[in-house]
Amino acid sequence: MADKLLIPCLYLQSGKAVTGFGQRNLFGDGNIENLVRFYRDNGADELLVFDISSGDAEHEQAISNIKSICSAAEIPVMAAGNINRMEDVKKLLYAGCTKVVLNFSKANNISLLEEVSKRFGKEKMAVCISSTEEFTANQTLIESFADEVLALDTIQDEIHACSAIKIILHTEVSKTAALKSLLQKDSVYALSGAYISSLDISLQAFKADCKADGIPVVTFESAIAWADFKLNSDGLIPVVVQDYKTDQVLMVAYMNEEAFNNTLKTGKMTYWSRSRQELWLKGLTSGHFQYVKSLALDCDNDTILAKVDQIGAACHTGSRSCFFKPLVQKEYNDTNPLHIFQDVYDVIADRKLHPKEGSYTNYLFEKGIDKILKKVGEECAEIIIAAKNPDKEEIKYEISDFLYHVMVLMVERGVTWEEITTELARR
Repeated sequence: MADKLLIPCLYLQSGKAVTGFGQRNLFGDGNIENLVRFYRDNGADELLVFDISSGDAEHEQAISNIKSICSAAEIPVMAAGNINRMEDVKKLLYAGCTKVVLNFSKANNISLLEEVSKRFGKEKMAVCISSTEEFTANQTLIESFADEVLALDTIQDEIHACSAIKIILHTEVSKTAALKSLLQKDSVYALSGAYISSLDISLQAFKADCKADGIPVVTFESAIAWADFKLNSDGLIPVVVQDYKTDQVLMVAYMNEEAFNNTLKTGKMTYWSRSRQELWLKGLTSGHFQYVKSLALDCDNDTILAKVDQIGAACHTGSRSCFFKPLVQKEYNDTNPLHIFQDVYDVIADRKLHPKEGSYTNYLFEKGIDKILKKVGEECAEIIIAAKNPDKEEIKYEISDFLYHVMVLMVERGVTWEEITTELARR
């Protein structure tokens, strides 16, 4: 049996994020990215976003917010609500959504499904169903052109009895025993709704509880048993902690078996404090939690490498990393592509903010977008010409010129490398 998914939902209303089906509880100041990170780092498998905006201006703002959600989420995002035409579907998919949900209580959505499915792919389509009759009346269409059904009522068993399509159940059930019973049903592929969306519960803890009861859910499980780790004389294993995006080494700490198991259970890095001789959940007092992205064991089984999403500072001094005291340093060229692209981008961005006399970059910014586009086009043509030359030195030079001018264009239009790499990773 495949793992069952837990999918919190949020609503976009008047430019703010609102949680819970019918609850309308704002997260702090309504900051959308904070809410998304909360779900992402606390065990959500996917995210369901309802656009309940009214009017074109609010709808466009919702699309912009969904772009921010997809950028911050790092988990699949489905979008529903306020979809009326092909263009709405395209904008949501281009914003980064993995699926778009068409509401089958709206006649125009029913007629839209086949068209958008053929254009963008069946795997990107889901339908929202509120009654068994609504499903059976359109069953052939749904099964031919949609990948999933979002059921807004307890109709999953009736749908499952006549169809093999995956069903996400959107439920108001809040008792854990009842939710577990739903997850045990073959008719339920995933759960969404008030409990799953609550900010007061830990989905990681709920998942661990489900796992203990034999319910297949997505959890952290070690591929190697603790008994196979090689521990030091204190029964501990050192853990080297890196930022998962930059690979910056943040700190080194130690785990015992209890700390390791708690890390797997909660998804938050937990250590054994040698000075205090107690379990240490990183961030419990400071709020500077470390959310697990991956754990790996070295070749000798005696050191763990943890890649984490670090909130705030890793070091007790307030520094991002504990390693900030230079000892010895030799000058060298950093040729890491990610570092180079970002460093050059940062220099270009700085030139725009702080013009420098005689700067070619500032000359391009002063001439404006048409000049920048002309240079991008020229450099692209130079690559084509250079590619006909068997000597690769010329093409390296031309590609470098092209990338520089593209970065000027990116800065001019406010596009970052992180946005580009996120889009490439999504594809």
